[in-house]
Order: sequence, then structure tokens, then C-alpha cells
Amino acid sequence: MKYDTAGDPMTGLKWTRRTTQKISQELGKLGIEVSRGTVARLLKTMDFSLRVNHKKLSSGANDDRNEQCDYIAYLREQFASTGQPIISVDTKKKELVGQFKNPGMIWAQQPVHVNDHDFRSEAIGMAIPYGVYDVQDNSGAVFVGNSFDTPQFAAASAKKWWRYQGCRRYPKARKLLILADTGGSNGAKCRAWKYFLQSELCDKFEISVTVSHYPPALCANIGETPRPLKLV
Repeated sequence: MKYDTAGDPMTGLKWTRRTTQKISQELGKLGIEVSRGTVARLLKTMDFSLRVNHKKLSSGANDDRNEQCDYIAYLREQFASTGQPIISVDTKKKELVGQFKNPGMIWAQQPVHVNDHDFRSEAIGMAIPYGVYDVQDNSGAVFVGNSFDTPQFAAASAKKWWRYQGCRRYPKARKLLILADTGGSNGAKCRAWKYFLQSELCDKFEISVTVSHYPPALCANIGETPRPLKLV
């Protein structure tokens, strides 16, 4: 264990690079016959335990975060009170298309055989799900692309939602509020996304679109009070 133990000297957290099975085998070579279950119990007495990565390292807080969130809440209330649609958009996890392993189980008589490695070169393609959630109707839609997560694809997904669902669900609406995070194809600094929203959604369907990003957003970077982008 001496050369296979790592840790954080500040917090005292320790972990080992070896599995309980390998430790058991190494002890067997020294004439100490123990099972991997016994090894696990001994590790616990030494303050080791099974751990997973935790997403807790922040990239930094913003002084205007509360004000930004309050402003988004104000916008949502304004649109909801007048019956105008509100959607939240985001790109979901990209998936390889082909015989690849995915988490989850199904009832079956035989397991489904998949590739032993998830090499992208063996994939038929890459599926890019883009989610659109209708806040007022509590319903969602997913549009799947097969090339890249581009601003044009993000705007096209919002356009298709409005064309096939939004305009039918809200026939009298002339305004639309879009909520998004500040990264990726629908980022706050992505001018192409704004351009395609204007040309493909606002101009073609004659609706006014207000876009507001969750912090950290465009306004957070310049230290101003959040002001939504409005496309007419």
C-alpha cells in the first residue's frame, strides 16, 4: 500500500490506486490468505472508503448572481401573467450511435452484446440531443442533430418547437422568452445564435424573442445589471 496510496495533505483524504482484489492477490504472494471482502473491511479501519468524484470546485461566484436570478424571476412572472410562452433550452449529453454500452437495465432472456470499447471511430455517427422545455405547459421536446452542436442547430431547434408546438399551443402569443445557460451553442457571447434566432424565428414568424441567460452570463462578465437580449 505504501506506493499505491495517494491523498490530500490539506484535508487528510486518502485513496488507493489498487482494487481490493489486487491487494488480496498481493497479500497471497506474501503468504497471507485473505479475501477481498476482508481487505475492504481492513481498508475501512484505515479510513479508506469507496468514493466518487464530486463536482464542488466552483469557478468563482459573481456579486450580481442574486440580482440576476431575481431579474429572471421577474421576467418569468411578466410573461406568465400575460400568457406568453417561456421555454428553457439546453444541449444534452452527446451519444455515440452504434453497439455501445449505456447504463440501465431491461427485462430480457439474454443480454445485448455491445462493443468492448467505446471508440468513436467505430460509431455510425454522433447524436446530439437539444432539449426544449415549455415552462407553462410543463412539457418538453428533444431535437436530435447528427453533425455538430452549432448555434444554427440550437436556433433551428427553437424554431421547430415554435413551428410544431409553440404556435399551436399559444396561438395568440406574439412574444417568447428563452432561458438558457451561458455556454455552448446558445451562449451569451455567441453572436451566431442571436443572428439565427432573428432570421429564422423572429423574422419568419413575426414574434418578439427575449433571451435571458442564467449566471454567469454576459452581464456577469461586464459587471452590469442583467439586461435580456431582445430580438424583434
